[in-house]
Amino acid sequence: MLKVEDINVYYGNIQALKGVSLEVNEGEIVTLIGANGAGKSTLLKTLSGLLKPKKGSIQYLGKPISGKAAQTIVKAGISHVPEGRRVFANMTVEENLELGAYLRSDKNEIKKDLDKVYEVFPRLQERKKQLSGTLSGGEQQMLAMGRAIMARPKLLLLDEPSMGLAPLFVKTIFKVIQEINQSGTTILLVEQNANMALSIADRGYVIETGKVVLSGTAAELQESDDLKQAYLGGH
Repeated sequence: MLKVEDINVYYGNIQALKGVSLEVNEGEIVTLIGANGAGKSTLLKTLSGLLKPKKGSIQYLGKPISGKAAQTIVKAGISHVPEGRRVFANMTVEENLELGAYLRSDKNEIKKDLDKVYEVFPRLQERKKQLSGTLSGGEQQMLAMGRAIMARPKLLLLDEPSMGLAPLFVKTIFKVIQEINQSGTTILLVEQNANMALSIADRGYVIETGKVVLSGTAAELQESDDLKQAYLGGH
């Protein structure tokens, strides 16, 4: 579904990605693991059109998308839930969700998807008329994910969905990620919580200082001694 080959991305003179290559197959959950500043968020921003690679190629469903506008990429079926949630604080929960479907015109289907989001996140339904800025961090994360689902993506890019959330919320978010995947959406997940990410992923890539240093199935990575020491708390 997604094929990234040898991409190099810079912020000014600083090289953030140094020849990253990876693949995501249809139906998978693939996770990117790495320390802060390793380049994981940069990679997602590049895939969603927010950053342009200096060299290398990105193919989605067999077509090149590197350097295309973010809106074109959303239209093609890729949704990005950025780090830090970024909901529209002075709009209601429902208005935020409807905004997720701004490129769609199938009114009846949009209504069905809204109902589906409320089914997955009952808390959002309870608060649908509330201003989004008044929600807790966990609720804002639910809203950001719900809004992305409203675009009916084929591929969902999730950046640190569990960051700063209480453990109970983290469990809920991961359960929902699995449900979204089982309903037919492929997922590329960036996550600090390597144990949790690998527990639901099919495969993973480890990124260090802008390079992929390790890749394999989730089970292989969970067994890797290097990974255990660096990211899995040494167990």
